[in-house]
Amino acid sequence: MEDFNNPESIVEIDTDKPIWDRFFTVAPLVLVGTTEPDGRSDFAPKHMAMPMGWNNMFGFVCTPKHATYRNADRSGYFTVSFPRPSQVVLSSLASSPRCDDNTKAVLQAFPTLPAKKIPGEYVANSYLYLGCSLDRIVDGFGDNSLMVGIVEEAFVARKSLRISESDDLEMIANEPLLAFLAYGYYTEIEKAKAFPLPEGFSR
Repeated sequence: MEDFNNPESIVEIDTDKPIWDRFFTVAPLVLVGTTEPDGRSDFAPKHMAMPMGWNNMFGFVCTPKHATYRNADRSGYFTVSFPRPSQVVLSSLASSPRCDDNTKAVLQAFPTLPAKKIPGEYVANSYLYLGCSLDRIVDGFGDNSLMVGIVEEAFVARKSLRISESDDLEMIANEPLLAFLAYGYYTEIEKAKAFPLPEGFSR
C-alpha cells in the first residue's frame, strides 16, 4: 500500500509554484470561437473546458490578456467546436501567435460553418458544436477567469449521436474522440468500458 511517508511510493510536489506540468491529466480539447471587432472569426484551443452542471451551460478558463476573453466579453457570445482526432494539427494552428497587425492569418484557411441562433462561426468537420450566450465571467483565479455561457444551440454529427438503438462502444470505436493529455500530448479514445455504477445510483 502506498504511504505518504514513503518517498519510494509517493512524491510530494512543491505547491509554491504551479504543479500541473509534473503529471498527466485527461482533458477535452475544444476550439472556442469568438468574433473580432472587425467581424472576423477568432478560434483558440482550450482544454480547461467543461459543462457547468447538468443544465445547458458550458464554461472554459481564459485570461483577460487573450482576445478570446475580450471578444466574448464585448459581444456576449462564443462558440465551441469539438474537433476530431484528424483535426489535431488544425487545432494546434489555432494557437499560432498573432501577426504585427494583431491578426491570425492562419485562421483564414479554416473551414467554418455559421452559427444559426447566435453571431459567430464554428470550425467545420468537428463532431460537436455548441453556440453560447455569455452568462457570466468569474475573475480571480490568479491571472485567469472562468467564462460561463448558456448553450443556445447544439449540433452533433449524426454518427456521434447517442440513440437507444445504437451500441455506445461501437460508436466510439467508429468515431474516436480527441483527448488532451495536459500538458503537451494528445490521444485518440477508441475503446471504452461501461462504468460500474452501484445499484441505486442517482446523479
